[in-house]
Amino acid sequence: MSKKHPIVAVTGSSGAGTTTVKRAFEHIFYRDGIKAAVIEGDSFHRFDRIAMRDEMARAAKENRNLSHFGPEANRFDLLEELFRNYGESGTGKQRYYIHSDSEADHHNARLGTVLKAGEFTPWEDLPEGTDVLFYEGLHGLVVTEEDNVAQHVDLGVGVVPIINLEWIQKIFRDNAERGYSAEAIVDTIMRRMPDYIRHITPQFSLTDINFQRVATVDTSNPFIARDIPTPDESFVIIRFKDPEKLQINFPYLLSMIHDSFMSRRNTMVVPGGKMGMAMEVILQPIIERMMDARRV
Repeated sequence: MSKKHPIVAVTGSSGAGTTTVKRAFEHIFYRDGIKAAVIEGDSFHRFDRIAMRDEMARAAKENRNLSHFGPEANRFDLLEELFRNYGESGTGKQRYYIHSDSEADHHNARLGTVLKAGEFTPWEDLPEGTDVLFYEGLHGLVVTEEDNVAQHVDLGVGVVPIINLEWIQKIFRDNAERGYSAEAIVDTIMRRMPDYIRHITPQFSLTDINFQRVATVDTSNPFIARDIPTPDESFVIIRFKDPEKLQINFPYLLSMIHDSFMSRRNTMVVPGGKMGMAMEVILQPIIERMMDARRV
């Protein structure tokens, strides 16, 4: 961990709500004039899109699991190296995984390359003079026998819906955006489950704050759900690992977020539609204290 070069890691699978928390941090950084080095977790995948398909086919023939959740498909060593270097000197290397043709056009214009969607950009230096490193992805607090990314993180934030809701969101996204069949999506969920249990779930015990979305409608069979529960059909459970360390002012938060309440001494519940607001109200004072500590 580093007071001079702090690292904020937001961990959660795609569709879990990481976009909402990323937007909350963007608003905080903008309002406070904070220059952040933004790191996307996908950039530390081991394989590009085509190579991953080949590796998955090989793994299937060998009767072993391979998924983006596990170490075989990721460079945890390089992620830990980045976090360590940034904490020590505010420097490091980054690259981007290109998700779409529009992203390819942007990076090709910037770098003079001819890359396509599904490929990585070359490694390049982080921008100079940043105030904080902000990571958003699957493995911001991952720990394995070989690598310990979590030890370098100054503020860890977990974003995770209850498991049935996460599956509903994945089923709808993969069907609508990628055209996958229901059977193919279920196969993917089953294949990823061992790595999810071993490498994703444990991170939420290491985070400083967890935002967990819980639906108030029936999600007992996610494979027949007709639509994704809306924010107004949800509550968000906010768990603070150490409220005293984070200087959480619960009476103030309860007064600011209408219809919120405490369910345990370290746990707040807020309406799902107020998730973004709750994130900004909670996180901004924490980030400002981190910035103040840099100047001491």
